[in-house]
Amino acid sequence: MKPTLLVLAAGMGSRYGSLKQMDGIGPNKEAIIDYSVYDAIRAGFGKVVFVIRSSFGAEFKEVFSAERFGGKIQVEYVFQELHSGLPVGYAVPEGREKPWGTNHALMMGGTVIGEPFAVINADDFYGQDAIAQMGAYLAALPEGSEGEYAMVGYEVCKTLSENGTVSRGVCTIDGKGYLESIVERTKIVRQPLDEGGNIVYIDDDGSRHPLAENTPVSMNLFGFTPDYFRHSTEFFRKFLDDALQSGNLKAEFFIPLLVNKLVSERVAKLKVLHTTSDWFGVTYKEDRPATVQRVLDLIEAGVYPRNLWGK
Repeated sequence: MKPTLLVLAAGMGSRYGSLKQMDGIGPNKEAIIDYSVYDAIRAGFGKVVFVIRSSFGAEFKEVFSAERFGGKIQVEYVFQELHSGLPVGYAVPEGREKPWGTNHALMMGGTVIGEPFAVINADDFYGQDAIAQMGAYLAALPEGSEGEYAMVGYEVCKTLSENGTVSRGVCTIDGKGYLESIVERTKIVRQPLDEGGNIVYIDDDGSRHPLAENTPVSMNLFGFTPDYFRHSTEFFRKFLDDALQSGNLKAEFFIPLLVNKLVSERVAKLKVLHTTSDWFGVTYKEDRPATVQRVLDLIEAGVYPRNLWGK
């Protein structure tokens, strides 16, 4: 069975200032999503599932349709809303304004995915080799596999923005290339040269902690077997209980939160895949010009055609 690509596209791009998932950065207004889907098709993925919000659903589906991709891949849409997937007996707490984070978004795919799948962010450019490696890993899994996960790791120094802090899953890897732990750091930045120029993550209290240049980080390019949906549903209840009891109305159900739990409890193991691809993206509006240029460079190098869908 061909693997599926699950694209997390429900974020409103608050820091970017617009629906960055739909921003044309290619020479024919191709979005970053287009390049990810193009890479997925040539890597052998059979279906793409978009997680979106109803507030822009009609506009999104009009743009990113099966016809856009030339009928080369099956297309499905699922919706993430604040109330989506809440267990029976739970209600949205007063004051909560945003959905519950990336793993909550991922859970929405459980209604249409029954095969190994990769998950990516809509606004991250992962590269041909990265998606090809993940596709090959998932396609090689024996039918019925459970707990055989993977992720593509990137060096933190290659994933920063010059225009602000970024969120990354900071990883510890064992000698056999499997993940030992992953911790979400929501404020990573390179300090100015007059402050040393090193990379740090900033805690909520403002304290700064150094990160080595080659520290492996997750960019949310994960591969899972379908049992991950079951684990997500089970753990979501505990996450909600903890958030509600603590009164933390901004708590996020991040993918690394559950991955770390499953790996540490030996319920699953996660292989860290290395890639020759460079990651880049548009966390902030100011990142856009450099992203446009990097896409043009890849086109000039022959990695992508100038007209991606040949129209």
